[in-house]
Amino acid sequence: MDAINNNIALIVHTCDRYEFLYKGFDIFFSKYWDFNIPCKYYFATEEKDAIVNGFQNIHSGKGQWTDRLAFLLREKIKEKYVLYFQEDMWLTKKVNAQFFSELFEPTKNNNWKQVKLHSSEVYKTNPTDLFIQGFNVAKVDNATSDFLMSHQVTLWDREFFLQQLPKDEHPWRNERKGTKRLKKLNPDIFHIDYFAENGKPPINKNHNPIGRSEYLTVSENGMLNWAATHFIKELSSGNEAEKAYAQALQNHLDKGLTHDGKPKPRKEDIFKKIKNKLRGR
Repeated sequence: MDAINNNIALIVHTCDRYEFLYKGFDIFFSKYWDFNIPCKYYFATEEKDAIVNGFQNIHSGKGQWTDRLAFLLREKIKEKYVLYFQEDMWLTKKVNAQFFSELFEPTKNNNWKQVKLHSSEVYKTNPTDLFIQGFNVAKVDNATSDFLMSHQVTLWDREFFLQQLPKDEHPWRNERKGTKRLKKLNPDIFHIDYFAENGKPPINKNHNPIGRSEYLTVSENGMLNWAATHFIKELSSGNEAEKAYAQALQNHLDKGLTHDGKPKPRKEDIFKKIKNKLRGR
């Protein structure tokens, strides 16, 4: 089945300040992803142009996080389902195309609204009778799970995703308030242990599943974190361009630079901040 007829988009949602991470995402996605998986591939920046292997670059314009993503889902992406990634999720293991082929069909046939594909202890699940390549398609226990709205790798019904994106929410508020909204709405949310996010173990009752894929999130508070060292090591044995990028990553890590190359912001004294505000500064 080709991408056009499959009606599924894979979107990588990013911001222009994180341009430094685009190259790393591109290298490791190209290395471990199987582009035979029938999706339409979108790399979504704000205003900057980005060349990423296999992806169409689309633009959201500037604005708050939910406003930018809602614009993309409403105006730029027309596929019914969206497989959501962010630019700091760098793959470390091969994905299995057959798994995704078998995932897409029941998703469409059963009109599933949200299928979480990353493992985390914040989710509490109940098993179902359905398995995909040995992975149980578990149902999330909405009442006891800590987060229902998350921005990790998830397969969404696009219209349902749009409903979770009210105006003017930054990503952290969207996860917090979105979880409360989803708990009240109480939809069926499914979970599959396919991606080991940052090495997290599976949480469901699986039956000898095929190998899991994995990704590490390399960004925290606008800076590289511990996970970057894994990729720096791998890039250091690559071609000249990859070695140069490894050196740039190491420099950012060593100097504590933000992704746009600036020093880590100082935490301003709270009392000084209040005084300056009262003085009209």
